[in-house]
Amino acid sequence: MQISEDGYGTAEIAAWRGVHLFHFGMSSCSQKVRLYLRLKGIAWTGHPVDLAAHENYRPAFLAINPRGMVPVLVLDGAVHADSNAIITLLEERFPEPCLIPADRRAEIEDMLEAEDSLHHDLRHLSFRYVHGRSGSTKTPELMQVYRDHGRSDAEKASEIAFYERLARTGLDDETCRLSAARFRAAFDGFERRLADHPFLFGDRLTVIDIAWFVYAYRLHLGGYPLKRLHPRLHAWFAARCTTPGWEEEVVPPPALAEKIAAVRARQQADGQTMAAVMGLD
Repeated sequence: MQISEDGYGTAEIAAWRGVHLFHFGMSSCSQKVRLYLRLKGIAWTGHPVDLAAHENYRPAFLAINPRGMVPVLVLDGAVHADSNAIITLLEERFPEPCLIPADRRAEIEDMLEAEDSLHHDLRHLSFRYVHGRSGSTKTPELMQVYRDHGRSDAEKASEIAFYERLARTGLDDETCRLSAARFRAAFDGFERRLADHPFLFGDRLTVIDIAWFVYAYRLHLGGYPLKRLHPRLHAWFAARCTTPGWEEEVVPPPALAEKIAAVRARQQADGQTMAAVMGLD
């Protein structure tokens, strides 16, 4: 989605040349785009947005992207949102090395759309099993700022509904079980694919490997039993982790890694691990 033509962005940003990215370290969508940029060898300028401090809900950022989400790409002054749209745009501008084969583009776009449809499921499992919380950190006042700045669309309405529901009911076991089941079904599909091919989309590395590595790593942090349930997918994942540059884009910073380890230890002691509660045994 290009949004600068709709009146968003600023005069300063419109004057920027080259590739700029608004991003956050632990945002899965940001990780996907950063890893893509790394593998393509594209030079870019980063503009960190601290989601933990709710900088994405500040009016200055909502003027750039009224959806209040990262990543946001600024390419020669034009503002683009949505990680998969950003990647397909960059693939057109920087075709080598090829990560979206032209003759399979429609299939890859369908698979990226399916991956994107699991984004809220990833949040459910991340919030509860990586960060150890079941509620929202966004106050009613913050949500009102979000509603009031910029035009709404279906994506923004979905964000508002997600956080309103989270504040109202939290994350119960059944919601998380459904999310875990969706990921297990997707991973089962890749397990079958990997019986005949070394990569998730065939015999060559594509953007599908990037997208699902990010998801697999996040679920790995939350205790998803990847090796036991999907041994081929685990071998693929382990190979990516040992390939220079891949894990660097997704590994938590040391302070956060300590907190995640503490969450896992507490859940293990209480018998409340993802595998136990989500029926993944």
